[in-house]
Formats: sequence, structure tokens, C-alpha cells
Amino acid sequence: MNWHGARACDPRSFGWTKFLDGSKVEAMKPRVSHQKTAALTLEELLVSIVVLAMLAGVALLWLRRPHDGAREYWRKTTWCVNNLKQVGLACRIWEGDNNDKYPMHVSMTNGGSMELVAAGNVVATFQAMSNELSTPKIVICPQDMRRDYATNFTTDFNNSRISYFVNADADEKNPQAVLSGDANFEINGVLAKSGLLKISSNAPIIWSATRHKYSGNILLADGSVQTLSNSSLTNWLHQTGLATNRLAIP
Repeated sequence: MNWHGARACDPRSFGWTKFLDGSKVEAMKPRVSHQKTAALTLEELLVSIVVLAMLAGVALLWLRRPHDGAREYWRKTTWCVNNLKQVGLACRIWEGDNNDKYPMHVSMTNGGSMELVAAGNVVATFQAMSNELSTPKIVICPQDMRRDYATNFTTDFNNSRISYFVNADADEKNPQAVLSGDANFEINGVLAKSGLLKISSNAPIIWSATRHKYSGNILLADGSVQTLSNSSLTNWLHQTGLATNRLAIP
């Protein structure tokens, strides 16, 4: 055997010692970390999901509250407008059957309410039109929290069951004449009392905050309903052309 050849094939002659060196081999060993991984357990994950779902639900309810309140306000305002339109229709039908006159201008002996409305009685006018109105619920504003519906036009029908005034001076020949409307008036900061309210054209009258947020609805003789602000209410008084407007307040 040629030892010279064996020596020639000595691995050290090819530089293999760098692979066989102990320190190099140690460096090539994989390192094992003993540090724990911060991961949620299944139980912790489920609890987190439940808490987030509850917070999301609370947030949605909070965000919906203004919207629901606005929608409810709009619904009740629309309902009031529809009620007054029904009152207007009842007036037109009654007028057509009574020589083109409103109940306020027809004597009680002929089925009207002239004498009583002149004394500030609102009940008699709506009772005269009970057939045309069909239900006393129509004369209650949904935003009038001080009053409740009557069950009929006789036994429990009174001022506490009515939300709308009646204009004792309504003119059948004037389509823009006011027939009825919300009765929540304030004069000099005092809420209008039940009875005949005589308002001059320059009276300091405003709507109270009890309905429609300082505004109100009025019914015109042409059957339309207008929502008036406080300034529009003052303008209406000037436009009536009357020195004094007589309104029967429930």
C-alpha cells in the first residue's frame, strides 16, 4: 500500500478541517428557544369576541337613538297634519250640507255651534261635525301629552279631549282663512287658557314648547295645512285683516 498516496488524500490537504472543526459543528446546530409564545387560548378568544359584540351592540343602539327620535317626531308631526286635514274635510262636507256655512256660523237651533263658539266653547263645533269626523281621535294632536282620546262624541268628549282651536271668525269665502289648528299658544309667556281668546294683530303670541318644538300646524279653509314658526304665526295675525281674532281654545 502506498502510504504516500494515502497522505496525499489526507482530508486536511483539501481544507476539510473547517467542516470537522468542533466549534464549526457546534455553530451549525439548531438553536431551541425556551421562550413561550404569547397566544390566546380558545377560551380567551371566545370571551374577547363576546365582549366586542356587546360593545358593538351598545354603540349601534347609541347611534340609532337620535335617528329613532327624529323619525318618531316626524311621524307624530305628520299624524297631526293628517288629523287637521280630516277636520278640514269634515268642515267642507258639513258646509256643503248647510248652505255653505261652517258650524261656527250656524245657530244651535239649526244644528250649528254659533252661540257656544262665541263664548269660547270648542266642544260644540266638533260635536256638530261628529258624523263627518267619524271618530274623536282626529281632534287630538299626537304630540299633545296633556290630553287623551275620547271614546265618543257625547259621554266623555270635553276640552281635555281636544287639542285644536276653532276660529270663530273663519270666512267661508276666503280660501286662506284659518279654520283650526294647534292650540298651544303663549301670550307674554303665559299659556293660553281654555275659552275665547281674543288676539290683536300685534299681540306677542308664540307657540309653546309643549308640541312641535316651538312651531304649530294650522288648517286653512282650502283644506291645506301649514306648519308655522313663531315669526310666521305673527305674520298670519297681520294677514287676517282683523283688528281682533277670536279663537275658541279647548
